[in-house]
Amino acid sequence: MDNFVNASKELKNGEFWAKIRQYMKELPKAYDASKIEDEIYKACEDSGYFNPDNLPGKRKESFTISMPPPNVTGVLHVGHAVMLAIQDIVIRFQRMQGKKALWLPGVDHAAIATQAKVERDLYERDKKTRHDLGREEFLKRVNDFAMESRSTIENQIRKMGSSCDWSRERYTLDEGLSMAVQQAFIEMYKAGLIYRGHRIVNWDPKLQTTVSDDEIEYIEVAEPFYYMQYGPFEIATSRPETKFGDKYVVMHPKDKRYKNYKHGEKFEAEWINGKITATVIKDEAIDMELGTGVMTITPWHDATDFDIAERHNLDKEQIIDFDGKLLPIAQEFTGMPIAEARKKIVAKLKKKVLLTKVDEKYVHSVATNMRGGGTIEPQIKEQWFVDVNKPVKKFGGKSLKDKALEVVKKGEIEIIPDRFNKVYYHWLENLRDWCISRQIWFGHRVPAWYKNGEMKVSTTSPGDGWEQDPDTLDTWFSSGLWTFSTLGWPEKTKDLATFHPTALMETGYDILFFWVARMIIMSTFLLEEIPFKHVYLHGLVRAKGGAKMSKSLGNAIDPLDVVKKYGTDAVRLSLVIGATPGNDVQMYDEKIAGFRNFTNKLWNICRFILMTVEEPKLVTKAPKPKTDADEWILNLLHAEVQAQTKLLETYQFSQAGERLRDFTWNELADWYLEIAKIEKGKDEILLYILQTILKLWHPFMPFVTEELWKNLNHDMLMIQNWPEAKGKTRPNDFVLVKDIIAMIRNLRAENKIAPSQKINATIIAGKQEKIVSQNIEIVKGLARLENCDVMKTGERPTQSLTKAIGGLEIHLLVDDSGQQEQIAKEIGSVENYISQIEKKLANKEFVKNAPKEIVDAEKEKLVAQQEKLNVLKARVK
Repeated sequence: MDNFVNASKELKNGEFWAKIRQYMKELPKAYDASKIEDEIYKACEDSGYFNPDNLPGKRKESFTISMPPPNVTGVLHVGHAVMLAIQDIVIRFQRMQGKKALWLPGVDHAAIATQAKVERDLYERDKKTRHDLGREEFLKRVNDFAMESRSTIENQIRKMGSSCDWSRERYTLDEGLSMAVQQAFIEMYKAGLIYRGHRIVNWDPKLQTTVSDDEIEYIEVAEPFYYMQYGPFEIATSRPETKFGDKYVVMHPKDKRYKNYKHGEKFEAEWINGKITATVIKDEAIDMELGTGVMTITPWHDATDFDIAERHNLDKEQIIDFDGKLLPIAQEFTGMPIAEARKKIVAKLKKKVLLTKVDEKYVHSVATNMRGGGTIEPQIKEQWFVDVNKPVKKFGGKSLKDKALEVVKKGEIEIIPDRFNKVYYHWLENLRDWCISRQIWFGHRVPAWYKNGEMKVSTTSPGDGWEQDPDTLDTWFSSGLWTFSTLGWPEKTKDLATFHPTALMETGYDILFFWVARMIIMSTFLLEEIPFKHVYLHGLVRAKGGAKMSKSLGNAIDPLDVVKKYGTDAVRLSLVIGATPGNDVQMYDEKIAGFRNFTNKLWNICRFILMTVEEPKLVTKAPKPKTDADEWILNLLHAEVQAQTKLLETYQFSQAGERLRDFTWNELADWYLEIAKIEKGKDEILLYILQTILKLWHPFMPFVTEELWKNLNHDMLMIQNWPEAKGKTRPNDFVLVKDIIAMIRNLRAENKIAPSQKINATIIAGKQEKIVSQNIEIVKGLARLENCDVMKTGERPTQSLTKAIGGLEIHLLVDDSGQQEQIAKEIGSVENYISQIEKKLANKEFVKNAPKEIVDAEKEKLVAQQEKLNVLKARVK
């Protein structure tokens, strides 16, 4: 490609086009993506045009997408492929529209997930833990793994054709981003929005760290559900090992069944380890319809119970330690792991006649850490939190979550599709204080320092003897700053002023949706502006039939494998066409192969045009139509430009792709190019159509379009102006010509007249006589007619195959004897078949013994054949 990019500088114009013509003679009949994609991407990246600062022309308006950073834990998966395809379509479209378009790439250190992966590999390989290595050596190994994975992911992003600005690439542990994280922590701490306190958190005993709500995966399990006698009440639980410290029984204040029990009333009860004094608590959090409407609470190990205890100032006692073993309160079960202790506790309850019944098939959800697989054990622990409910002065007394709700409700941020507004509102309205500290080594260290019971929050050590908090910050805290930390914040950089707020946040509707809310929280507080104007949520990618992709099921697709097999353009189309925002999309080999076929179709359409015209060149203005067909195709083309512009501006990618494919394949290839073989002298129009469809397809299919474009111009397609549709489109009578040709083709097919057989026709056109006469050569050529008479009115042929369209009649003149003979043979065949079916149905034994569906099928065949016979006899007449 470089030879063609520089050719015009080395050759005179005529010599340059002579070279192009020579190249076109050698242009393969089939497009081979494997031979050109890497070369094209390198040429585009080397051009510098992925960087908005290098784009030609004056570009006043910016358009920014911050790429959701893939985790440095592995390789590109099919979900990333969807994200990259959609965002690249948007950024290429906006770049061609003359915007200062920035797509900023990056990767996330993914603290827990990355550390867990390295720890697992370390133990499997060397039988060592991070503590055996020490913090410094272990972090060195994690960083080495992260950098190797980062390099792999960057190359895979390139393979998807992503035109992102690699000069601005960021990593969440970069020095500048680390400074932003510390600054954000300090600003929020000084505002009283970050505090250290004891609250219930999601604790993973396996990884020995807290886990955010967003990193919880709920897995359905079937395990026993135990009913127990607790004084005068029956309670139920799936976790009897947590019940040693239960000394409160809670019921709804409006539950009439327990109206005789007063709030604060005490009673004696025999319990697991002897008699206890229990207290009645009335609280509206209780679901009266669930079970008996009464439950005991375990404030240390359940978030709902913790909230009840906080409201009523109740005691909280730890039952299970941070390693997942029972504490001394469990007496003889002390030190036992949960699974071992549970069976023995149930046996003791049964012996004491406290176990009333067991539901062996109770199905419920168990919280696990999606990053490491450990079962979550809620614990009360001193951690760092963001207070999302505290009034904020700069927000006029609104809290962080109130402000995040407001910007969406007021329309400052639009979520696409809007049905996810309800999900967003529900999540924020129920948002608890955000635990942001993690007991792992990999990540941003909490900028807090301790000495002799004193604490200071600072980016650097306050002096000798001060020790930094060993915890790191939740990954979501650093990624919550992503849209502005990547642009230089907290410094007031030119990039920050130019490219923020960003225009679009495109991500999946599932787990990353909660990241979107956190970005809004962080940006509205730290910058007092929204992080993005639109949020586009794509769906999950599923296998054929809608099944979830799984390696174990053998239906998982590696996007890079299918890129190698079918080409990137085909893979991108398969991910976008048929996918609407917020809905899942299916991806499978046959679908991708179909789009590979379309890629070849586009290649051959353009190859035909380039080989047909005298001199390949750019046509800067829409040519004037010379024929009805010209006017028809130009009208359609301009309508397509208008539609594509509107659809891409409103992020309707599937509809845009489907519509453009229909125009390209049906109207252009199947009709106009065939007409161009009959009507000569269409070079200007063909070239104009070619350059326009290449521009329209470029955001979707950057490789094949860029490869074809170099035959028209040495400047890259990616920086060309988006086409404009000038003037209004208007109805055109040429559609009637198309209808006539389609009618004749149908008549030929119905009457089994071979396509190669030339026949004569008469068209009585009435008021349409002029438009038909003007295009009679097209009708003859595309309908395979030897001759065709067009009359305004006249005597109808007595022996012909006839069809009518409105006030127009088509008469195909055929060899009557041949037709009669052919139809007679077919009538005989049909009558014979009808006779066989009638005999079968007249057989009482068959009707009596055959399955009903078989008998019904025979009856349906008889009706169909009788209808066919009637049609054949009518044709004879």
